[in-house]
Amino acid sequence: MFESIVAFAIGIIVLCLIAKIISLPLRLIWKLITNSIVGAVLLWLVNLFGLGIHITFLKALIAGVFGVPGVLAVIIMQYM
Repeated sequence: MFESIVAFAIGIIVLCLIAKIISLPLRLIWKLITNSIVGAVLLWLVNLFGLGIHITFLKALIAGVFGVPGVLAVIIMQYM
């Protein structure tokens, strides 16, 4: 009886560890997707209000990976 309880407890612990290991990359992917959407929308809004930033692949990548700070960096980079 005691052996089955210990085996069950070890199984639950292993399952929790596997869930933690799997959830970390999913959280990172979710953060990258949300940053990309926010960056794209902000670049569009910046161009909508007439700052005239020519959107290239590199600028879109910077805005997508870093989000709001990336868009600010692209704006600063444009006017330097």
